[in-house]
Amino acid sequence: MATKPLQPRQAAKLAAQLVAPVEKDIIDLLQRLVRVNSVSVPPDGTEFAAQNALHDVLRSHGVESELYDTGFIEDSGHPLVRRERNYRGRPNLIAKIPGAGGASILFSGHMDTVSAPGAWKVPVFGGHIEDGRLYGRGAWDMKGGLAAHFGVLLALKAAGMNLAGDCLAESVVDEEWAGGGGTLAARLKGITADACIITECTNLEILRATRGGFFLDIVARAGDPSAYFSKEEVVSPAVPMGRVLGWVDQWRRRRRAVDTGEVYRDFPDPAPVQVLALEANRFDPETPWSTPTEAKVRLYFQYLPQEDVPAEIAMLKRSFDEFCAGDPFFSRFSPEWRPVVDPPLLGHELAADHPFTKTLSAAADAALGREAPVTASEWPCDAFINQREFGIPTLLVGPKGAGAHNVDEYVEIDSVLDTARTLLTAAILWCGIDS
Repeated sequence: MATKPLQPRQAAKLAAQLVAPVEKDIIDLLQRLVRVNSVSVPPDGTEFAAQNALHDVLRSHGVESELYDTGFIEDSGHPLVRRERNYRGRPNLIAKIPGAGGASILFSGHMDTVSAPGAWKVPVFGGHIEDGRLYGRGAWDMKGGLAAHFGVLLALKAAGMNLAGDCLAESVVDEEWAGGGGTLAARLKGITADACIITECTNLEILRATRGGFFLDIVARAGDPSAYFSKEEVVSPAVPMGRVLGWVDQWRRRRRAVDTGEVYRDFPDPAPVQVLALEANRFDPETPWSTPTEAKVRLYFQYLPQEDVPAEIAMLKRSFDEFCAGDPFFSRFSPEWRPVVDPPLLGHELAADHPFTKTLSAAADAALGREAPVTASEWPCDAFINQREFGIPTLLVGPKGAGAHNVDEYVEIDSVLDTARTLLTAAILWCGIDS
C-alpha cells in the first residue's frame, strides 16, 4: 500500500471539494436527527428511533453501517459499567469507509440528549431554522457534531473515494448524565482506531484535555415527622445544612489553589466545586407549612487530568467525616454520603506535541483559514474511556452554538459544515490517500 502525502492546504482544498456536493445532505441529516426525540433519563434512554433514522440515511447513501445493541455490557463485568442503568434495546451505530491498512481514524459522538424542560420559543423537536441557526434539543449537544462527522462518510462515498486507512464514524448512547455506557460498549465490541475525534460542541476549538467529575448527594435527616405538633423541640436539618454549604465553600477555595498543570493554567477556576441542587421543604402551594425532617444537597467536584480521583475523593470523605464529628447536629444525626455516579468520571489529556494533536491543529487551521485555538474542556466526557482505558489518542472538536442543557438550544449551520471540512481534512492528513 502506498499513500499519497498532502500538505494541510492541499488536504483542506480537497476536503472542501468533497464536502460541497453533500452540504444539503448534512443539514438535512441534522434536521432529521433533531426532530427525533432521543432523550435519556437514567436508568433508561430513548435513542433507538434516532439511531434507526441515522441508519436509514446512511443506507440510502450506500454507506456501510451497523446497529448493535449495547445490552451485552451489563454482563461484561467491566468496572466502568453503570450497574443502575438499563442498556438492552439501546443500540449504538457504527459506519465505515474501509481503507487499505493505513492509519485509521474514528469520529465519535452521542445520540442521547438531556430532557427539555422550560418555556421554549420554538418547538423542542422542531428543527426550526432561523438566521443561520438550527434550533432544538440536542442540536448543539451534539447532533450537529454527529451530522458533521457522518457527513464526512457521505462525502467520501459520494466521491467514490477511499482513504489509505479506515475512516469510521459512530453514534453512541448513554453519554449524558455521566453515563459512558455507549462508548464503553463500542470499545468492548472491538471497534477501535489509531486516533479518535469526539465532535462535541467545542465552538470549533480543539480540546486536548477534559476534566473528571464526582457527583455527590449529602442527605441529612432528623426527628420524627409524626411529632411535628409537639411540646418537644422539632429538630430540623435545614439550618445545619447551611453549615455543610460552609464546608463546601472551604473546599471551593481550596480547589482553586490546585496544581493546574500546563493545559488548564489559564482557567480562572480550574477545578470547580459546584452546588447543583439544594432541597428541604418545597415552595409549591400544596406543601403544608411544616419544619422539614430531611434536607439534601447535590454537589459536583471536577478533577484535573493528572489527579488521582479516587484518592481525592477519599480525602474529601475524610474531611467531611471530620466536619461532622465536630458539628453539634451532624455528630448526633449522621448524614448519608451518597455518590450519584460511581465510579466517578476521569479526565484525560493528549500532549500538545503528540502527532495527532499536530495533525488536527494543522487540519483545522487550513480548513477554517485561521488559527484554531488548542485548549482544554470545561466539562467531562467519554474521552477518558477511549484514551485511558483503551489507548486511543483522543481529541475534541465540534460546531458553534448555545443553549446546551437549557432552553432554545441551537447550532450554527455554517459551523456544522466547517466541522465536516475540518474532520475530513484531518482524516486525509492522518490516514493518507491510497494511491
